[in-house]
Amino acid sequence: MKHLRPTSKLTVILLALIGAGVLLASGGRTWVTGTVDDPVLGASRILGTGSELASGVVALALVAAAAALASATSGPVVRRITLVVLALAALGEGVVAARIALDPAQSLGAVAARSLGRTGSIETHATPTSWPWISVVASVLLLVAAVGGWFGAGSWRGLGARYEAPGATAGARGQRVASDWDRLDAGDDPTTRDDAPGT
Repeated sequence: MKHLRPTSKLTVILLALIGAGVLLASGGRTWVTGTVDDPVLGASRILGTGSELASGVVALALVAAAAALASATSGPVVRRITLVVLALAALGEGVVAARIALDPAQSLGAVAARSLGRTGSIETHATPTSWPWISVVASVLLLVAAVGGWFGAGSWRGLGARYEAPGATAGARGQRVASDWDRLDAGDDPTTRDDAPGT
């Protein structure tokens, strides 16, 4: 298997899908564990999953995956837009995950309050698991994919002529030109031209 360049389409898509996949999986994992000492219920142990502590983690992962796939199948202008969306999704995921990893008690306090049927936040003693940090790494993968795609997108090829609209194929510079079938249909026989093979 030949060496994958960091700006190649395949590398960008693989990085983005791996990062998005990890983030999707992290939504159901425990990000923070801790205890709360409630005057009514007493001391109790509580935990918070990724989707509870960061409700947008799954949604942003889906956005990132969709943006990466769209960048691989779209034209130059849309490709740039989708790569920017991918980068923004990566930054959003990374900031949320890092905030939870660095201040787990604040994040778990709201979950603790909801579990007790209250609003606001309750003081907790919390410890992050490895999942917030894994999510930060996955977000970095998404950002690397977006940056690599931005610098390599100019050399990416499209899906190919078979996916173009009927009656058009890609020319040497990416312009749309009539296909040989359309020329034949219009009565232009390529075998009668001066530049035809064998003439």
